[in-house]
Amino acid sequence: MTNSTATKSSSQSSEVEKTGTGALESSKGTTSIADTVVAKVAGLATREISGVYDLGGGAARAFSAIRERIPGATASASQGVSVEVGEKQAAVDLQILVEYGVSIADLSRAVRRNVIGAVEQITGLEVVEVNINVSDVHIPGEDEDEDAKTDTGRVQ
Repeated sequence: MTNSTATKSSSQSSEVEKTGTGALESSKGTTSIADTVVAKVAGLATREISGVYDLGGGAARAFSAIRERIPGATASASQGVSVEVGEKQAAVDLQILVEYGVSIADLSRAVRRNVIGAVEQITGLEVVEVNINVSDVHIPGEDEDEDAKTDTGRVQ
C-alpha cells in the first residue's frame, strides 16, 4: 500500500463520517429498510407497553378479529401503524386503543420512548417523530358482552 493509497482511503472514511451516513451506508454498499419492517418493529414495540389495549381504528380491529378466526392466519403486527422511511430517518404514526384508567400522557411518553428505542436499535434509522392518535378507550367487560350476544344463536 502506497502513501497516496493510504491517504485516499483515510480521506474516504472521513468523508463518510462527515456526511453522517451512519451504519446503513458504507464504502462496501448500502442497506435499505422497507416501510413494512419499520412498521412491524414500531407495532411490536407499542404492544409491549402496559396500558395499550390494541392498535388501529374500529375497521382495522374488526378485520383483524375476523382474520384471527381463520386457521393459520395471524394478526398483523403493523396494524394501526403507518410510517415514512427515508435513507437515514423514519417517522411513525400510531393509532392506539388505551385501557380505561391509564394516564394517556404517561402512556404516550412510554410508547414514544419504546418505539424510538426499538426502531433505532433494530434498523439503525433515526426516528424523527412518533405521532400517537388515541382513537378509543377500552372498558373492561365490553368485549365479553359483545361475544355473549353473538354466541346466543349458535348451535353448540
